[in-house]
Order: sequence, then structure tokens, then C-alpha cells
Amino acid sequence: MRDMKKIATMMTALAMTVAANAQSLKTTGNSAKDIVPQGWEVSQATGDLNKDGIADLVVIATPDNKEHMRTRDDGYVFNFNAPILAIYWGQSDGTFSLYQQYTDIIPHSTDEYIFVEVEPSITDRGVIKFSTSSFASAGSWSNGSSTLLFRYQNGDFYLIGYDTHSMARNTGVAETHSYNYLTHKKQVETSNAFDDSVPKREKWSRIPNKPLKKLGSFSFDSHTEN
Repeated sequence: MRDMKKIATMMTALAMTVAANAQSLKTTGNSAKDIVPQGWEVSQATGDLNKDGIADLVVIATPDNKEHMRTRDDGYVFNFNAPILAIYWGQSDGTFSLYQQYTDIIPHSTDEYIFVEVEPSITDRGVIKFSTSSFASAGSWSNGSSTLLFRYQNGDFYLIGYDTHSMARNTGVAETHSYNYLTHKKQVETSNAFDDSVPKREKWSRIPNKPLKKLGSFSFDSHTEN
């Protein structure tokens, strides 16, 4: 009898784990709070992406699967779950309906020494900006950030711009690279964050004319500038 109770307890625990891991974003809802399971980390942005006069919704949601979470000695919890990106079209009744969901494209922290954050925003022209920042608490003197810009056109979202910024924490040397895939131009700016006497420099060049990349066809941290 005791063995049967033990087996029943194990089966119940397993069922609860499976149920928790099976949680997913809803396909419709009134808000991100409605759509994202309780307990998940979430960042969001609203704006008109398809120019129909109705605000749309961009959500980056990080699951809370305990297998990919770690608690530090001081109680701080690291969440190493891979975030999910989802885009919802706004409806005339005020709800949001899922357009597309993307997995394994958003960079995230995979150990406790490198912190990665991605925040979405939407410009007045309906362009999605994904701003990524990273900070290494050990092993590197460099801080970095990048921004990817996507626009809805021809029935899908395409990468139209890419910016990267880096700064050396020991010297202050900073460098920004900006790529415009519509005009096929690249801008490079250099400066020194610690020394205002160092003149800022700017250089322009052309980049190859290639087909625009679709959102979901690559992971953000694997994108190469050209």
C-alpha cells in the first residue's frame, strides 16, 4: 500500500511538471497579461505595425521552467529559459489575435556571468526595434548593445536596419556601426566616453545589396552585419 501511495505521489508530481511545461501563449487576448501565463517574465510594445489604424502587440515572454532556473546563495534567481517572441494583430473590438510566434531567435543569458536583455519598442512609423544589451560580470572589459529594426511589408516582417555599439570599460573607446539595408549604406562612429578631447569621427561606406532577411529566419545573436 505504501508503494502504491509513493507511485501515486510521483505520478501526480510528474503530471504537474508536464502541465507546467506545457503552458504556452494564448492565441487571443485583451492584453499581454491576458496572453502570457502567470509567472512568466514579459516585455511588450504596442503600435500600428500593418498601418490599419489599430495598435498591434509585440511580446517577448520568458517561461518559468524550473529546469532552466538557478538560485544564487543570496536568493537571486537566474532564469535561463529561452524567450518566446510573438506578434499579435490588433482587432477592431480591442482584442489581439496571434499573427506569428517565434522560438530560438531571442538572445538570453545562459550562465550567471553574462547578462543579456532584449526590449521591444515600436516607432511612430510602425517599425519594431529590438534593443539587445549584454554585460559580462567577469572575463571581459567590453560592454555591447545592438538594435535590429524590422518593418512589415510584402506580407511579412523584414530586417531593414541594424546598429551595434561597444565600449571598452578600461579605456572608454566607443564604436558604433549602423547599417541601413534599404539605402545600402553603413555608418561608423568612434569616440571616447572618458575623454571629451578625443574628436568624434564618422565614416560612411556602401554595403552589398542583398535580399532582406525575414524575421524568424535567423537568431538575433547570429546576425552578421553585411
